[in-house]
Amino acid sequence: MTTPSRQVRFCTAPGGGRIAYATAGAGRALLVPPAWISHLELFWQDPALRAFFAPLAGARTVVQYDRPGSGLSGPWPGPQGLDTDVDVLAAVADQLGLETFDLLGISLAAPVSVAFAARFPQRVGRLVLYGGYADGAQIASPPVRAAMLDMIRAHWGLGSEVLADVFLPEGTTETKAHFAGLQREAASAQSATDMLAQCYEVQVGDLLAHVVAPTLVVHRRNDRAIPYRAGRDLAARIPGARLMSLPGRSHFPYVGDAAAVVRAILEFLGDPPAGPSPAGAGGRPGELTARQLQVAALVADGMTNRQIAERLSIEERSAEGHVERIRHRLGVTSRAQIAAWWARRSSAR
Repeated sequence: MTTPSRQVRFCTAPGGGRIAYATAGAGRALLVPPAWISHLELFWQDPALRAFFAPLAGARTVVQYDRPGSGLSGPWPGPQGLDTDVDVLAAVADQLGLETFDLLGISLAAPVSVAFAARFPQRVGRLVLYGGYADGAQIASPPVRAAMLDMIRAHWGLGSEVLADVFLPEGTTETKAHFAGLQREAASAQSATDMLAQCYEVQVGDLLAHVVAPTLVVHRRNDRAIPYRAGRDLAARIPGARLMSLPGRSHFPYVGDAAAVVRAILEFLGDPPAGPSPAGAGGRPGELTARQLQVAALVADGMTNRQIAERLSIEERSAEGHVERIRHRLGVTSRAQIAAWWARRSSAR
């Protein structure tokens, strides 16, 4: 499997806003609403993000879009809220002619996905909620919420850095700085403030009992942005939902043990990771050395050669050599293919 290419197109939502959306992969559609501020072009340049979505796009047609006022989407003609988000999700699905599809609601998109699944049960096949919540009041105390909103409104530069530290506590300094810059490029201070305020205010608790789609709730136990108890509450109140707890502190799934998140999603959706089998790729898992298996796992986590070297206390050129030997033994040509191989191996085990 190579890094999935994406085609960016535009559609118009019922309220008149222009929505940018992108598709990658093939197969049954998996819609992934924006988890936070997004930019379909800029964020896709992040190798860790691409490595996370590569196995998903190998099994499904992954559909993503930018929220109005963020990234490539245009402004929304009026205040935004939960109803707006549901309308935008429906508009993208309608534009693609999707009668039924699966939903992956990450972070702030979890309540949006819950609302859509409850209101349009006939359209959602399976529902995956990662790092989600039903009640915005669970995210932080009132003083903390007010302080965050004031900081972002007045000092978006500092606010973007604080949010990067909250969302990516296990990320390197370089990773956090890069993410902070992407946030500032993708949205204005006012758009970011409005989005976070909506996150704090959203309430979908009364809709949880109306979700009929098979549901998987995935949450990292030490998630720094959305408390674990919020995910546990989701799973307890959605009929028949299954809770999968994973170790880790980083909120976004492509940082930390990303392979474990991908494996959980694909297993629940019923799709084995796509691509050539390990044997067809030029070797079985046992043909990699213990050190190469370590490096493959870190590549799957989206780390650069420099970050791998720092993690393993080796020279950067040694890390580069390990990656090249892994590519040769597996018969692949890209880091995304190594990440996909690792996801298949983890799933098989």
